[in-house]
Amino acid sequence: MSVTEAGATIWLTGLPSAGKTTIAYELAGRLREGGHRVEVLDGDEIREFLSAGLGFSREDRHTNVQRIGFVAELLAANGVKALVPVIAPYADSRAAVRKRHQSEGTAYLEVHVATPVEVCSVRDVKGLYAKQAAGEISGLTGVDDPYEAPDAPDLRIESHTQTVQESAASLLALLTERGLA
Repeated sequence: MSVTEAGATIWLTGLPSAGKTTIAYELAGRLREGGHRVEVLDGDEIREFLSAGLGFSREDRHTNVQRIGFVAELLAANGVKALVPVIAPYADSRAAVRKRHQSEGTAYLEVHVATPVEVCSVRDVKGLYAKQAAGEISGLTGVDDPYEAPDAPDLRIESHTQTVQESAASLLALLTERGLA
């Protein structure tokens, strides 16, 4: 890695079980093979270690996104590709993170992993959709809590129509096009 390598935050937003984390880890491997410094800021790990104690109210979700955005910007400002597979359901929270990056002069890309809720509920990686359907939980993003899809993401990935490898390749192509890979 050169000292002048540009870092960037690549935020993958989408519904639970959309494929955000899987795509992020596939992309991370490809970037590392290319000699890039990469960190994946997994939403579940962040909730456990950085945002423990926060609930799922709109205010707590906003706080969580801002904390993640702060850490991602620090990493990106120091030459790391920060891959952030985090739902971030509210447009204003994502806009605040983008604004922070812009004010610091740090590259920020928003990627919408646009998988329909019907597909996500079948995948149900963590069993959240089944728990919601059984009445065991409420406030599930995209079901009984809002998800505000990005109007103009830098890239939209439809993970239900392409493989993880194809999704990562399209994201790598965007990074290359923007001079970030």
